Amino acid sequence: MTWDWQVFLLDTGGGRTYLEWLMSAWGWTLSVGLSALVVALLVGTLMGILRTVPNKALAMLGECWTELFRNIPLLVQLFLWYHVLPSIFLSLREIPSFVLVVFALGFFTSARISEQIKAGIRSLPTGQRYAGLAMGLTLPQTYRYVLMPMAFRVVIPPLTSEAMNIIKNSSVAFAVSIAELTMFAMQAQEETSRGIEVYLAVTGLYFISAFAINRIMLFIEERVRVPGAAGGGK
Repeated sequence: MTWDWQVFLLDTGGGRTYLEWLMSAWGWTLSVGLSALVVALLVGTLMGILRTVPNKALAMLGECWTELFRNIPLLVQLFLWYHVLPSIFLSLREIPSFVLVVFALGFFTSARISEQIKAGIRSLPTGQRYAGLAMGLTLPQTYRYVLMPMAFRVVIPPLTSEAMNIIKNSSVAFAVSIAELTMFAMQAQEETSRGIEVYLAVTGLYFISAFAINRIMLFIEERVRVPGAAGGGK
């Protein structure tokens, strides 16, 4: 068996090389993953907070959201966003596939982040909430200035895993024709018959992407660590 890495210098027939196509696909993968991560963090944080507030209606809303999106497979959710919802809400037909994928992946991951935020808040001493309220802060202010800064420090390690997973889970976007890495690999392998080289290159880019996020999150964890606090080390 001989490897031929020059396959990436061949013309695809569309005026660009397979290497250029690979880099474009990598860009789409990062765009989908990072955009979905923003959605997941915003929505997941909100739902995690709602699950810990004393208002039963808001807590139930957070619980229902989390249970709904974490108990349906990601690929099924993606097909619901792409095929089912646009048939019900016709205005969604005008929305690009990229946006639908971002919301599908973001909402799916938000349920997992919601669970981690809830656990992070519950891990803090209950006296912190009461102290904030006793100082005259409203409940939203208590969460913003007292609870959430410490809770985020506690949950950075599991959030790191979710940030890495969302890049890898972005591979489902191939199912709705987003030109990301997995779709590139499938099409390039069929056109060149060099599956080993193609899939090794794609695997390497997925690894680089996830590893870079891991290092960034580790840097953030070190920067925000509070000595002597929960999860803060010595």
